[in-house]
Amino acid sequence: MAQPTVNQSSSTAGKRRSRRFPFISPVEATWQEPNGKIFREPGQATEVNAQGGLLEMKTYPAVGAQIEITNRLSHEFTQARVVGVRRNAEGRLLGVAVELLVPSETFWGVNFQLKKACADLVKLEYDMRSGTIDQRVLSEFRDAVDNVRKTAWAVQEWQERQSRQQDPQTVLPLLTAERIRRATQLCDAIAAASAAQDITRQTVGIEEFLRAVERVHQSLGELFKERET
Repeated sequence: MAQPTVNQSSSTAGKRRSRRFPFISPVEATWQEPNGKIFREPGQATEVNAQGGLLEMKTYPAVGAQIEITNRLSHEFTQARVVGVRRNAEGRLLGVAVELLVPSETFWGVNFQLKKACADLVKLEYDMRSGTIDQRVLSEFRDAVDNVRKTAWAVQEWQERQSRQQDPQTVLPLLTAERIRRATQLCDAIAAASAAQDITRQTVGIEEFLRAVERVHQSLGELFKERET
């Protein structure tokens, strides 16, 4: 089998369109050699972005080969092309750079999306320090970040209780309480916006929201009637 010979720095540096993130994701690559032999090689992706990544395996396809990559965690697969190689200072092959034929923000999994989100938030933090921001938008952003933070805590707590062989279902009341807190905040914000005439009968989704509030009001009304009896 022909070994990759093109250096990554000359073949892909100009093509990379977004930052890569240090990351390890178990994958499996499948490809067919010119002689018809099919290879199926397990490995791992160590640097990824929506356009592709760097694959480390024991056996590599040649530069230019089209391969199928399977995410061994999600079992999702996609097509990619080998566009270059990476070697260390001594010339030892470290991996092959691949470009996804169809860019994907989700193929590498949730861990990659969290890595990217963290980097985006760091950049956003610097931009916020120097920019002029509408206070209403800033308040909404803070509420959204707080909601994500509490969701992340709940997921972590769920996993930790599972690892300790405790009942993870005990996290559910905490999640319900958080939903109620968040819904209360949103209702207060919408009421304030309505009082300020920022909301009208023509506001998109306002009729659906009204019906949802009426359903919640009816459900909670029945709940409190049960408690009184």
